[in-house]
This record gives sequence, structure tokens and C-alpha cells, in this order.
Amino acid sequence: MGIGQLQMLTAYSLLASTNRIDELVAKSKAYGYEAIAITDINAMHGAVEFYRACRKEDIRPILGLTLEYQSAHVSDEVFRIILLAENVHGYHQLMKISTAKMEQSPSDTFQLRDIADFLEDVIVIVPQHRSELGAAAAGGYQDKLPDLLAEWEELFADVPVYGGVAVHRDEDAAREQWVDFCDSRHIPLAAVQDVRYLYPSDDFSVKVLSHIQQGTQLSLDMTDQTGPYYLPTADEMAAKFKRAGLDRALDNLEQIVAACQVELPLHQKLLPEFPVPEGETAHSYLRRLCETNLPLRIADAGADYHERLDMELSVIHDMGYDDYFLIVWDVMAYAHSRQIVTACRGSAAGSLVSYVLSITDVDPIQYGLLFERFLNKERYTMPDIDMDIPDNRRDELLQYVNRKYGHHHVAQIATFGTLAAKMALRDVTRVFGLSQSEANQWSNAVPNVLKITLQEAVRSSRKLQQLVETSDRNRLLFDTACAIEGLPRHVSTHAAGVVISDRDLTQLIPLQEGANGIPLTQFAMGDVEAIGLLKMDFLGLRNLSIIGDTLTSIEKRHGKRIDIKQIPLDDEQTLALFRRGDTVGVFQFESAGIKNVLRKLQPTSIEDIASVNALYRPGPMENIDLFIKRKHGKAPISYPHENLKSILDVTYGIIVYQEQIMQVASKMAGFTLGQADILRRAISKKEKDVLDRERQHFVEGSLQQGYSEAVANQVYDYIERFANYGFNRSHAVVYSVIAYQMAYLKVHYPSSFFASLLHSVRHNLPKIKEYIAEAKRFGVTVDAPDINKSDYSFYLNQNSILFGFSSLKGMRRDFIQNILAVRREGGRYKSLDNFLLRIDRKWLKEDNILPLIHVGAFDSLHSNRKQLVMELDGLIRNIQYSGGSMDLLDMLTLKKEPVADYSMEEKLKQEEHYLGTYLSGHPVDEYKFLRLPLGIQSINQIVEGQQAALLLYVKNVRKIRTKKGESMAFVEGDDDTGDLSVTVFPKLFRQIGMQVEMEQVYVVTGKVERSRYNQNIQLIAETCRPAASFEDKVARTKCYLKIEETNDTPTALRQLKDILMQHGGNIPVILFYEKNNTSAVLDEKFWVNDSAELKSELGQLLHESHVVFK
Repeated sequence: MGIGQLQMLTAYSLLASTNRIDELVAKSKAYGYEAIAITDINAMHGAVEFYRACRKEDIRPILGLTLEYQSAHVSDEVFRIILLAENVHGYHQLMKISTAKMEQSPSDTFQLRDIADFLEDVIVIVPQHRSELGAAAAGGYQDKLPDLLAEWEELFADVPVYGGVAVHRDEDAAREQWVDFCDSRHIPLAAVQDVRYLYPSDDFSVKVLSHIQQGTQLSLDMTDQTGPYYLPTADEMAAKFKRAGLDRALDNLEQIVAACQVELPLHQKLLPEFPVPEGETAHSYLRRLCETNLPLRIADAGADYHERLDMELSVIHDMGYDDYFLIVWDVMAYAHSRQIVTACRGSAAGSLVSYVLSITDVDPIQYGLLFERFLNKERYTMPDIDMDIPDNRRDELLQYVNRKYGHHHVAQIATFGTLAAKMALRDVTRVFGLSQSEANQWSNAVPNVLKITLQEAVRSSRKLQQLVETSDRNRLLFDTACAIEGLPRHVSTHAAGVVISDRDLTQLIPLQEGANGIPLTQFAMGDVEAIGLLKMDFLGLRNLSIIGDTLTSIEKRHGKRIDIKQIPLDDEQTLALFRRGDTVGVFQFESAGIKNVLRKLQPTSIEDIASVNALYRPGPMENIDLFIKRKHGKAPISYPHENLKSILDVTYGIIVYQEQIMQVASKMAGFTLGQADILRRAISKKEKDVLDRERQHFVEGSLQQGYSEAVANQVYDYIERFANYGFNRSHAVVYSVIAYQMAYLKVHYPSSFFASLLHSVRHNLPKIKEYIAEAKRFGVTVDAPDINKSDYSFYLNQNSILFGFSSLKGMRRDFIQNILAVRREGGRYKSLDNFLLRIDRKWLKEDNILPLIHVGAFDSLHSNRKQLVMELDGLIRNIQYSGGSMDLLDMLTLKKEPVADYSMEEKLKQEEHYLGTYLSGHPVDEYKFLRLPLGIQSINQIVEGQQAALLLYVKNVRKIRTKKGESMAFVEGDDDTGDLSVTVFPKLFRQIGMQVEMEQVYVVTGKVERSRYNQNIQLIAETCRPAASFEDKVARTKCYLKIEETNDTPTALRQLKDILMQHGGNIPVILFYEKNNTSAVLDEKFWVNDSAELKSELGQLLHESHVVFK
């Protein structure tokens, strides 16, 4: 008998099933089923994955859908029917039905009539439970029954309809009632089982999933229950129905199985056609564009460029990708017309066609990039041009594509958020009713290792083991989390993937509602590609947003638009920045480790920068020291064969790039570059039989080229050793150029650059702190928020960057919008009272206003922050009592008693709390005079493997005991450039352990190492003394300069800066601003000597009485 299962949910019925498709299909095969159906609720996320898994297991896939709809006859009720595709056309119908359902908004009503036009080649099964007819059979809605049956007869007159009947325990009476109902209305019965999990014991896990979805808690007395919605064997299912006297339901099941014959077309070539001008083909138009643009991109292009262009165009045409290149060209051309900064990463940069069309901006001939690494006829793959665009303008391009190709011709690709180890534990602890602190205890017991599983975690974490072993409840909690781990939890949007088609996408894939009017595929990336659709990557890069915003800022400030793609790539100041390792804020060069490599390597060209980018990753790292020694002549440069020098000289004889492997194979073994690419890919798999086979090919080819067998084997050994480490040169060059562009802007236009950089991390307080410290090093001032000047985010205000309101901890977006809107409409705020009177009454709460006061947002109106804090409560009460009446408010005016302002230490604490950084100064400022005498470095200057001395403001001390019972500590602290963890081992801890206090400044010395736990830089302390203990031992002369309001101008401050830098020394300089009664310690690069010449120049600029050395 051809028995099958017609009602099966998978995990793609999100949080309703534990059935993983591969396990479900394999178990069905083992249980003797000829065919099985996937009938997930409303969506078809798993259809292709299910189809392929069934074909692999040689079991027939039936593609279906469980559809939820609202009854036209019973309000507020949602019912279900099961729809099965008889053939490919029926499958297309289901995709349209699912799309219609999944694209509706929550407020829309979806009824059976909405699917009336899509039922050809579809079989309908009405389940006993949760269906309209099932409810009627159970005695409900009898007054609605005539209308209900009339509707069904009208809609399904030409559609095969079956009554799905299941045999579950304790349901005999209900089942008989349903069978009678179907018989009386001539609805044939079909055997179904409603499979939601594999085993009866899985019922509890599915109940937990349901409670996760509903956000409710589960009664633990349900733990011993098993459920009926498991997968029986084929024999068990047949026996059940026969015992129940339902042989005819089995017969109909067999008929349905025989009727459902879907052959899903996979791996089609569904490339859209680009709309070309009349009289042109895609090929002729592409060639014409390239020939027109070649002289514009490359002046005096020689024969090598023309020959390369002809070769590429020929390959592109022969492989059928003319339209693809035109589509990408069109998107990028639109971006450029809108002044959107773009880049293309990966092997696409090896294409001259891409460069000529301004898809890419790296000349592949100049940089020795290979087209065959991207596309060649000997390795037939879809082209993949990954377009990088600013993350803040990505939607502009998506909307353009959507307009050009039309609705349902463009969709973003879905991805599934899964229940990873920590998420699974957190969800289950909530369902089990644990407190937040208990949930944190479970989650924190899982090691912070990427993609770690719960089973791996419990083997490696003693804390987790102890939790699991504490009680039976804890064991159940852990086992349940393991059972649901890895299941999809929600649908989200892929960061980059977009599909484009000249056909309506619902003919090819099901869609669902997306963002901003652009639908989302129901399939994930792999299944979209399996269908054969063109997938394009529109990746939003924060770094391109920074470049774009910086260019806009420069244009506003200087009246000129810089073409970032025309800047000189040998700019000495930019290369010097890389040599110093001053790459904070520079794409891909921010880590302490790579900055250390830059300082050692001392790059002198963009080639060196690209090499560092390629080498600084696991594997290739082992060649960094040799690379550096060879560059500086401290190690001899050698080649596996002298004939390979022209290929490897740019990397000092070391294979760094995949393209070099291809070139070596071409030169020595006579391979075409296409064959060489296949060799590269084969070797990288590290399979012995493949390696041996490719060795034979290489040696044979080398012999034909006149090399000896010994030399050929020697070179192949060399290739084999480096093949797995080789990096895509095209990618390295493209991303290194982006890094260079950012570095160029940083060194030449620091104010605009740092304003854009800070805007890009406006919600990331640790990054804000790091970047503000770096901005100060580059002479850029960052001012506190100002109630009359600040905007939502950071922006450049004349010569300084102004903090945005959105970076204050706890500031709500709608509150900020209200502040800005009121200011736009009514002008500047005149006082705190005026501010409170004008903003929306709902914001009149201390918790909303205090952060603004504490960070200095009202300093320009009233510099005494404590005074404002003391008055705030009374002001709010008076405004609320007066109802905003000015007359009444005047009568209620507070008596303002003068109070002393907060100390600098108190101000700094509040600023750090709300802004994540200090603006009025830093606790270490008081001891900056120690830096030169004691050789103290800043945290952002320390280098792994070297000794360091630091000023550290201690923020946390965690004391522990070692296995030997000795005390030690982990100290967390910072200076004005960054944070640092300091490890104090037992020997030092015995000397100073009780002396280390939080919120104090220490001079700490030790060795800089990288933490094995989180790979961050840390200091292993060797000495630790309070900074105050050095005051009597080191001279502490300081230069105090009073800045009157008349001298607080850009011109005067520039003159002051020039004077200070001409008289460098080790005396700290402190500015006191008369206007707002604040002071600031200048960066060390502005410290001075005490020469008479300096004092004279300062006196002339500021007045002698405003210059004090003491």
C-alpha cells in the first residue's frame, strides 16, 4: 500500500513544531512511508529544503500548506484547511495563496473567497480540528450551517475536497461524529495524523515553544504528559485506521498520494533581462558602454586593456551574463548620480568590465587582479558582484530597483533567527517561571564562544554542570533547552541579499511582507539560489556612510566636493598615519594587533597596506614576521623558483594571495588561468586524493614547460603549504583602498571625519569614548550637549563637534524630537524654566531632565549644575500646578538660594554615567604631569608584548582565589584614551591588594599581553602605586591660561595653538574659560616649556595677568 503522511508541520511553523526537516524525512523513510507532505502554517519557508531532503532519501515529497483564515459566517474565529499541490502548477498556486496570506497586515481579513482563483490543481483537506466544518460537526454554529455549506459548494465545486480524519486515543466519539458529518454530505474521508513532533515525549517541548510564543509560563505538572501528535510508523498508522474501521480513509490517502506528483524545477538560470535601448541587444549595449567608457576611465589605454576588455566581454556573453552586468551597472550609475559612495568587494574587482563601467574603482591591470578568479568558463558559477553601499543610504538604492523592475519583481531575502544556546536557555527559564537573576545565572554559565552548543557548553563549563545537577527541575530545564536549540525562532531580513526577476516572483517563490514596501522572500538564501534566481548583495557598510558623510561635511565647510576616488594613493601624511598605527576609526585596521603590525612593517605603499590586510587573519599570521623581516632587509628574499620572481616580488617571495597561486600554476605548468582557478579551489579542500591528482597534473604540465620533476614537486609543495592561507587579492585591495580613503580623510579633514565617525556610533557608548579620545589626539574638540545647539546626533558646529542628544543614556527618541521641534518653532530656550514651560507636559519628570543638566546641556544658560538640580523639582511642581499660566507661575516663582556647584570629580562621574565618557576632563588629568618624568603611556598607545607604564583610574576590582587558595585580582580601569583590564597576580596582590580602591588613580607598570579569554589587550601588573604618592617626587609646575570671552574665538584660539606648539615642553597647560567658568587640560602635544619668549608671546595674545606658571 502506498501510505503517506498528509498533515505534517516542521520547525518552519515557527514555535509550533520541533520537527527538523532532515530528521523528519529520514525517520519517515525508516518508518516505511512512500510519501510525506509538508503542511506548515501559512508559510512555505521549508518547501525547497523539504523537497531536496525527500529526493535525497528517495521518498516522494508532497508540497502543501495549512492555511488559516477568518470565517465569513462566524466573527472572530480563525479556522484552518490543508492545501496540497497535485503538480508544479498546483505548487505555484500554493505560493500565490501563501504570498497573499503572508503579505496581509494584521488588521486585514483573509477569507476563503480570497483563494478562490488559485485552487486549480490543488487538493483540499478539511481537518476535524480547528476547521469550520469540524466545528459544525461538533454541534457549533448550526444556525450558520446552511450559509457555510453553500459557500463551500460554490468555492470548491471543481476542487477535490476530503475530510481529514485522525485516529487519536480518547477521541472515538468525536471522530465518529465527524465521520458521520462527512458521510452525510458526501465528503470522502482521508487518513491524516497531524504530526507536530517525532516522538510522544516531544509533546512537552512543543508546549514550551507555544508558551515562548505567547510569553506565558508553563505549569510543570505537565512534564510527564505525552502527546498524540507524533510520527507513527507506516504499519502502525495503517493498523490504527483499520482497527477504527476506516479502511476507506486509507484508500483515499493512497489516491491522494498517487495524485500528488510535484517535480520541482531547481537550478534554473532565471536571470532577468535588462531593458536595453531599441535596436540593441544586451551584448551590443554592454560592449558599447564599455568602449565608450574605457578612454574616460583609462587615458591612453594600450593594447593590453583592449585585449583584456574583448576577452572579458566574450566570456560574459558566452556564459549568458550580459544582462547581469547591465543591471549592476545601472544600479551603481544611479548611486553615483545621487553622490552615494560605493564599493564592490570580492573577486569582482578583478574584472576590467566592472572597472570601465564604474562598478568597481580598482584598475585590475594596474594591481594584477585576475578576471578568471571572478568568472571563467571552466568553472561555471553564477557571477557574484557584492555591492557595498552606505548603510544610511541602502534603502534609496532598494527603492530605485523596486521602482525600475516593479512590485513583486524585487524582494529582500529572508533569514531565520534561531534558538542558539543562550537564547534557548533564556526562553525556557522564562517559561519555567524563573526570575531575571536566575535566568542570567543560566545564560552566564554558557561560555562566550561563537556557535557553541549546549552540549559543548555543559562539557566545558563547571558552572553549567552544577546548575544542571542541582535538581530534577534544572535537569528538565536543560534537556528542554537542548531539545529546542537550533530551531528557527523568527524571520528577519538578510543583511545584503536581494533577488531581482523580470517575471512576477510569486511564479517562482512565495513572498511575505517586508519593510518599506519591498517584500521578503519566504525562502532563505540557499533555497533562493537553489531555485536559480539571481541573488545580488546590497551590503550596507557603516564605513562608507562615514566617508559619504565626511565628504558632505567638507563640501559644506570648504565649498568643494572631494572626489574620494581621485585622491593620491601615495599621500605621505596618510601613509605616515598607517606607519604610526594611528588607525582608530579606520576600516579593518582598528584592532591593537593589526596596529602593532603596521608599526613594525612601516608600510610605504597601498600594496603594503593590502598585504597587512590579507596577512592579519588566522593562518597567514604565521608569515607576518618573515614578511616584515624581508621588507626591511633583515631576512633574504627567496623564491621557490627564480622564474616566479615577477609574481611574488610584490610580497617579498611569500604567497599571500590566491591569485598568486593561479599565476604560478599558469607560468610553471602552462595552465590556463581558468584551470589554475580550479587547481586553487581543489588544493584548498585539503583532500589527499585531490591533492595527489592535482600534483600529477601540475608536474606533467611543468615537465612540458621544461622544468624538472624535482623543481615541479618542490613548487607544488610550496603552493600546497600556502594554498589554504591565500587571500583573495581583489578583496584585499578594494577594502584596503577604503581604509586608505578613511585614513586620508582622518589626517587631512579631522573635524569632518570625527563628526561623521561619532555619528556612526551614536548609540555605542564604549566606541564614543574611544573615538572622542582619538579626536582629541588629532586636535578636534568635542563639546558637551547644548540645549540650544545640539541635534539628534553628533554634528560639526564651526570648529568643534557637538554631542547629540541621542547619545545620552536613557534619552527617548520622541523626547528628543519634542525638544528639537519646540526649538525650531519658538527659537532658543532662554533658561531651564523656559525649557520646562515649552516642552510637552508628559516629559516633565526629573528622570527625563536630570541627564541633560548633569551632562552640561544647560551650562550655556546657567553654569551651576547643582543649582539647577536643586531647583528642578520645585520648577516642575509649579509648572504642573499653574497649568502653564504665566501669571500664576510668576506668583509661584521659587526663592533661589545660591549653592556651590558640584566638584569636578562629581561632574565627571555624572558625565561618564550618562555619556559613557568624560567631557569636562578626566580623573587622570590631575596627574598628567607624571607622564614625561615617569615615561607613562596612554592606554591606546600600548603594544602587545612590550612593557608599559600607565595612569589608571580604577573603576572595578574583582578579587578571587586561585586553586592554591591565594588571593589575586582583576582590575578594570581607564584613562582619557580607553579602557583596560589589569591582572594582579598573588605576589603583587600580597603587597598592594588592600590598597587598590575604586575611583582612585594609580600608576601601574607591567607587560602588555592578549587575554586568552576574549582576545583583548590586558596588562599583567608588576607594580601599582597611587598616583598621589608621586606628587612630592616630581616637579609639578603648570601653565594656567585665562581665556576671556574676547579671546574665545576661532582666530585667537588658532594663534594660541600655534604659539604653544612652537614652545613644546613637559609643562601641562590648563585653560580657564571665563565665559562659562570651566577649565580644560590640553593634550600633551600642547604642553610647553617655561621660556621667557613663550611667556612674552602668551602675554601679548591674552594679557600678562592671564598667564600664570606655578
